[in-house]
Amino acid sequence: MARVSQEHLDARRRQILDGAARCFARNGFHATSMQDVLTEVGLSAGAVYRYFRGKDELITAIADEAFTGVRSAFLEASKTVPPPTPDVLLGAVLRLFLEERIPGADRQAFGRLILQVWSETLRDERLAAALASGYGGMREAWSELVAAYRANGLMTADVSADHVARTLIAVAQGFIAQQALFGDVSVEILEDGLRGLMSMQTQSAS
Repeated sequence: MARVSQEHLDARRRQILDGAARCFARNGFHATSMQDVLTEVGLSAGAVYRYFRGKDELITAIADEAFTGVRSAFLEASKTVPPPTPDVLLGAVLRLFLEERIPGADRQAFGRLILQVWSETLRDERLAAALASGYGGMREAWSELVAAYRANGLMTADVSADHVARTLIAVAQGFIAQQALFGDVSVEILEDGLRGLMSMQTQSAS
């Protein structure tokens, strides 16, 4: 029997995850059956179950991928000299995930999927743990980016790096929610809004 290459295995796993993501985004997690996923990806049950035992494992894998991708983007940005400002970085990361993340799906799909992941964490301890780990990783990545801003003279040191990190994560989360619920929000709006806020000048006391 011919040996299956790792490249083939990775491609098949990608096919399954993309198909499952389209199903979950379109119909909701609970309304989607494993048969729906099989139909979407055009594979047999045996082929899919070789990689994932059920819907819970699929949605956990999708969430893990998203967190890993976002954290990697932030860590890479922290190594750039000077590091990209928040409007540029958040715009680039959100554009990638919101507009290009799920092949064959509409532009609201990833936002709808993320909202479902968040809601599932309220009942699924394993998914909640994955979310907490991903959130912690993003806070660390943003904190490192804040350190890079300060090292390059772009930010003062009078505010906690973790507080800045939490605030920027909240901005991203809010934008994802708007995209999922209303669908009329482009990444350019976020970039322009952040640039406007960043342009504010504090007035010294006379």
